[in-house]
Amino acid sequence: MTNTVETTALGESVQSVGVSAWDLFIGADWVVQSVMLLLIIASFWSWTLIFAKSSKLRSLNKLAQKFEDSFWSGKSLQNLNDMLKSKPLDPNDSMGTIFSVAMDEWQRNPQALHTDSGQSLQQRVQRLMNLTINKEMDYLERHMIFLASVGSTAPFVGLFGTVWGIMNSFQGIAMSQSTNLAVVAPGIAEALFATALGLIAAIPAVLGYNRISSEINRYGARLESFRDEFSTILSRKCEEAA
Repeated sequence: MTNTVETTALGESVQSVGVSAWDLFIGADWVVQSVMLLLIIASFWSWTLIFAKSSKLRSLNKLAQKFEDSFWSGKSLQNLNDMLKSKPLDPNDSMGTIFSVAMDEWQRNPQALHTDSGQSLQQRVQRLMNLTINKEMDYLERHMIFLASVGSTAPFVGLFGTVWGIMNSFQGIAMSQSTNLAVVAPGIAEALFATALGLIAAIPAVLGYNRISSEINRYGARLESFRDEFSTILSRKCEEAA
């Protein structure tokens, strides 16, 4: 009979302990709360970056496709350049920017096409296109290190909260001199919740980093391919002028 009473009391005690996410956060030690807040902020910022970068890359690829359609439509380079100059160039149009920079340098000294300095002109145009591509890629890769850092460190930050919460649970057992589940359960639940938050922050960050990095590399390869094709056209024009 005594065992039945104790079991019933234990069940009621356990049920009285809040198990919602908010209860786990409020009931946690300030150190564990700090860990939870850090992981929540990291997760929120990671999702913000993932959505922002994905949207940016979609926009860049649409602009690149639009420019490539115009570039290969049969228009002369001069007409295409004049068309771009006639309206403000979209700052997100990386391919159009590369083209404009190269054409401006190409047209700066048209007499060079008929002299031995034509080769130097080609090299300058090539360097300018490379610099423009590097700037565009640096801009795209900004903040990507944050996703990589969250993906690699969030589980360990959550584990720190777990260890701290379990330590508090054992201290509670020692102070109360009781092994009642109601004494141990809150601290363990808070500790495990910190681990869960670490995984919730890390997994999307890793997946997002891998996916976005792949798309950035693909976009960079697209710009480099255009650079090579455009350089070939300019080289051919230089040989014809010579």
